[in-house]
Formats: sequence, structure tokens, C-alpha cells
Amino acid sequence: MTDTLRVSGIEVFAHHGVFAHERRDGQRFVIDLAIGTDTRSAAASDDLKDTVDYGSVVAQVVEAATSEPVDLIETLATRLADVVLRQARVEWVEVTLHKPEAPIDATFQDVALTITRSRA
Repeated sequence: MTDTLRVSGIEVFAHHGVFAHERRDGQRFVIDLAIGTDTRSAAASDDLKDTVDYGSVVAQVVEAATSEPVDLIETLATRLADVVLRQARVEWVEVTLHKPEAPIDATFQDVALTITRSRA
């Protein structure tokens, strides 16, 4: 049995993208996480060591998102999922990576990719 912990709207400025200007100038990315974890022991103990420390997870995700540039949001989303899955109490993670300033020659609100990864 798992519960879902959500952290939404994590904003980072990074230099990912296929085009040279994306790598050079950078842009804003927004990350939403849904984390599957069993929270029963944390609820019983009321102790941080018995749950997913979402502050620590967010710090690690921000670090991973702003590190070495990649071309594709698919690559970056997978990197972020791998970071979250390193947490012992995480059973699965859903990462939605938004690229609201993607270089598209049209009026649009957002480009977003959602991936789900699990330990199994």
C-alpha cells in the first residue's frame, strides 16, 4: 500500500535544450513530483526519519536539474526520477517536467512531460 506525497511548482533555471541559445541563455523549468510511499510508520512515530524528507528530496532534485545540461526533457525527467528513487522509502515517483519557455514558433502555455518510474 502506498500513499502519495506531492511537491508541485519547483522552479529552476537551467541550460537544457537542443538549440545553442537554450544552452547559452538558459530558461525556466518547473518540476512537479508525486512520490509513492507508505506513511503509516511516520504517522505512528511522528518522526522525520520514518518518512520521505521532502525538503532533502527537493534540494537533490534542484541540484540534479541545474547540473550538466542535456538536450531532451525526456533525459532530464529520467535523471530527476532516478534521484527521487534513491530515497529508501520511495516506492515510485511521477515526475512532470514543464518547459514553459520552449522554443516553439506559436502561442502556447506550456510543454510538459510526465514520466512514472518505480523500483520494480
